[in-house]
Amino acid sequence: MIEKIDITHERAVLIGVITKSQDADKSKEYLDELEFLTYTAGGEVLKRFTQKMDLPNPKTFIGKGKMEEVRKFIEENDIGTAIFDDELSAAQERNISKILECKVLDRTNLILDIFAQRAQTSYARTQVELAQCEYLLPRLKGMWTHLERQKGGIGMRGPGETEIETDRRIVRDKIALLKDKIKTIDKQMAVQRGNRGKMVRVALVGYTNVGKSTLMNTISKSDVFAENKLFATLDTTVRKVVIQNLPFLLTDTVGFIRKLPTQLVDSFKSTLDEVREADLLLHVVDISHPNFEEHIDSVNKVLGEIDSADKETIMVFNKIDAYQAEPYDETDLEVERTEAHYSLEEWKKTWMNRVGNNALFISALNKQNMKEFKKRVYDEVRDIHVTRFPYNHFLYPDYEEEE
Repeated sequence: MIEKIDITHERAVLIGVITKSQDADKSKEYLDELEFLTYTAGGEVLKRFTQKMDLPNPKTFIGKGKMEEVRKFIEENDIGTAIFDDELSAAQERNISKILECKVLDRTNLILDIFAQRAQTSYARTQVELAQCEYLLPRLKGMWTHLERQKGGIGMRGPGETEIETDRRIVRDKIALLKDKIKTIDKQMAVQRGNRGKMVRVALVGYTNVGKSTLMNTISKSDVFAENKLFATLDTTVRKVVIQNLPFLLTDTVGFIRKLPTQLVDSFKSTLDEVREADLLLHVVDISHPNFEEHIDSVNKVLGEIDSADKETIMVFNKIDAYQAEPYDETDLEVERTEAHYSLEEWKKTWMNRVGNNALFISALNKQNMKEFKKRVYDEVRDIHVTRFPYNHFLYPDYEEEE
């Protein structure tokens, strides 16, 4: 299913809804993220459409009038793709395709497409293909026009097996085959992890595009691929890192995102075994993003799904060089001062101060505050190591003494 092709910029429109649970500001933010996803996949967004609704239309997701407006724009501007911010049911996808007469994608399909482009190793490609098959299975109906019954004749009378039933059986067989393949690779990776001995394991986790790979390159002096696009990292990378004389293993993992497709969480759970078996998590956060607190909640939700929410964690607020508070005029009595106007020093006095001494503020790109970061990681890893090997404490002096 995964084919490597030359990516050209497809013209696309984005469609979202404003509901009671998703106000106008949140809808705009989700569409901003969807546009970044479209750009990452190789698309160009020409226009956004939003509609206020109590609940999405069960047949066409948006209302009849708005759908006609979208259809006219697509027809007049030669648009090839319509992308919806929420996951569409199989029936909705079919109905919308008949009306718009163009390619219809939802957020899940778009993320799967990006993963298919980014997957490099056989393991990652197998996981993505499994997620694609599970997404495709309930959506086979109406994908082809040759769904009439198979050819009759002598020995072929009776109801027989329809073309769609044949296709579903093929996809189910493919899913079973891919799951068996992943189990085999999982056993090989478990052996690899076992061969690493008793070294302390540290894993980088966080939202996508927060700078995990850049931080990995900075402290491990490696050349992990890093790019300002969503899901630049799919394959788990493990490097041996030495801070002063203390060695440990550092793992760079796939980033998370809001509305992450269930199929991807399930198929990549084996990749996230590195997180599950880590002794210490470095939760990297892009503090320059206006909604970084929601990103933290999204990451914590996925960590809970893989039974890693209770692990020892250090919060690492990255990209402090890019952080800018919104200007606030104290003489303007109409504007209320909010978190958007907080300086970094003010943020440090909020809930970030209540996570104990867990919060760190750095810039991995410009290497700001890296000395404090390394000291903190050194102290945490040393505590874990000394707990595991009580007689080795004299090998690793205090960080300040070494300096």
